[in-house]
Amino acid sequence: MKKVLTSCLLALLSTQVWAGAQQEEALSASVQSSMARSIDDGVQPRLVFDNAAIGQVWLNDMSNRLARKIPDEFMRRKLLTSVQYEATRAGLDPQMVLGLINVESGFNRYAISSVGARGLMQVMPFWQRQIGTPQQNLFDMNTNLRYGCTILRHYLDIENGDLFRALGRYNGSLGRPEYPNMVYGAWKNLFSWDQTGTVASR
Repeated sequence: MKKVLTSCLLALLSTQVWAGAQQEEALSASVQSSMARSIDDGVQPRLVFDNAAIGQVWLNDMSNRLARKIPDEFMRRKLLTSVQYEATRAGLDPQMVLGLINVESGFNRYAISSVGARGLMQVMPFWQRQIGTPQQNLFDMNTNLRYGCTILRHYLDIENGDLFRALGRYNGSLGRPEYPNMVYGAWKNLFSWDQTGTVASR
């Protein structure tokens, strides 16, 4: 029975999309400038690991987990490289960001929510006005991930490191447990990764 329940949970986490909407708020000049600089950095994504071999183990493992959602191996590995780079750059756990993407868009880079949030991380277009430019395409994979990770980092700073509340802000559902619980569930059940254990078993 426990295995059946676990299987049902994994199926739910892998298919249900809970796209929400960040709330537009006034940013201080210093925060706006800092976020804009982060968005404007044109460095191309790359794996950021102390050990390149471990990076390849992570990439292979995560690629296998996403094979059914993203059949094209080249695009899958390109996405994972960008997620790992942008998340690490923003001081976020890449596996948590994968869980968030799973919940927000189901890895559909062209997803649009009922309130207009766009792309993999369901970024609201008002952020282009606040920290970017109208010419930046929120359906572009790298652009969307950079915006999404920068925004979540901003919310995490506002909430003094409280990820549960930061996720609520990201989804526009601050104070409600459903969305953060879904992200935590996808993170821990679908994308949890123990570097030491994974390397040791191969």
